[in-house]
Amino acid sequence: MRGLARREFCLVLLRRMADTRPDLVLDALPRLSANRAEAQAAHRRWQALQHSPRGPRGVTLRTAVLGPPEEVEDRRFGDLDLVVRRWPLPLWPHLWWEVLSGPGGAVLHEQLVRAPGSPVPPASPGDLRVWEHVVDDVAFLPGARNVDPGVVTRWEVHLPRGVRTQFVWGLLQRVEPGPG
Repeated sequence: MRGLARREFCLVLLRRMADTRPDLVLDALPRLSANRAEAQAAHRRWQALQHSPRGPRGVTLRTAVLGPPEEVEDRRFGDLDLVVRRWPLPLWPHLWWEVLSGPGGAVLHEQLVRAPGSPVPPASPGDLRVWEHVVDDVAFLPGARNVDPGVVTRWEVHLPRGVRTQFVWGLLQRVEPGPG
């Protein structure tokens, strides 16, 4: 593999998801016409690009890999001007990759988000769909409480009755029912 594009970027995202859902990652590789060796090569290439002293940084790196964003939105947060960029990805057609950047193109946050017109039904406490719902689908349910596990690629939302949901790159990976 010489470079990265959207397909390979999906393989990079799968690397972190394999920590919690290796079964789903193995099922996803053929949908990208990829194997484990290609996924590992994509991850190595991404790491090399991120740590290259002369390589692109921040949003410039994401644009070099993903191409021009499908959507760009200016957003004001207090006195800070931010830019939200979104790209469709081949593995998850109902989702987009979203990058929130600050001044100078520094990446402040990035994750998978719901794409416009997604056919996935809204989340409800009784219907949480692994690899279909994203953090925002679950975080706004009544009684939801966001929990930052301290790892940049991960997030948790705790729901009433002890239900815990785990996300990687913003995508629901696991739903753990509460006691009883």
